[in-house]
Amino acid sequence: MVTALCATISASPSVGRCKYTGQSVRAVPIRVLTVGKKRSRGVQLLIDEYIDKLNNYCNVEDVQLRSNPRNARDPRAQVDDEDIAVVNLLKSDDWVVMLDENGKEISSEQMAELVADAGNTGASRLAFCIGGPYGHGQQLRQRANVSIKLSSMVLNHQIALLVLMEQLYRSWTILKGQKYHH
Repeated sequence: MVTALCATISASPSVGRCKYTGQSVRAVPIRVLTVGKKRSRGVQLLIDEYIDKLNNYCNVEDVQLRSNPRNARDPRAQVDDEDIAVVNLLKSDDWVVMLDENGKEISSEQMAELVADAGNTGASRLAFCIGGPYGHGQQLRQRANVSIKLSSMVLNHQIALLVLMEQLYRSWTILKGQKYHH
């Protein structure tokens, strides 16, 4: 499983089509773990809209974790506390995708292939992790199966979540050969 998904991301950016477009793909549940402050109403409305759209393809769970759960003054302690909270919500057979500013840049087609590969290779769930203001801790970095970035620019957790949800929806429309993507 690791080899197939890593190969998808390591390959040069796809141009044109996803290798799974129009094929049957096993839909694994998706869990999105986001560390951060309470979301604005506008962002939450958009997230809910994408979750409704995504539920036509697979089950999606949106989990919000409070940033700095123990009010640590030291950023390292804050990251460690958030790290423990995130890792405790992962199952051993989750395929874990860490969103990180230093992650691998992928195209929408490669994201669709990542989603399809996870379903076709036996993962029980696809877990996307968005870190808090100081990023991810060492436990998650070691546990993650792959690290990707959504942009060359640093995004706050609300914007990163919105971009991720749109890309997950776009991935499914690519996989189903629907007209949303181009």
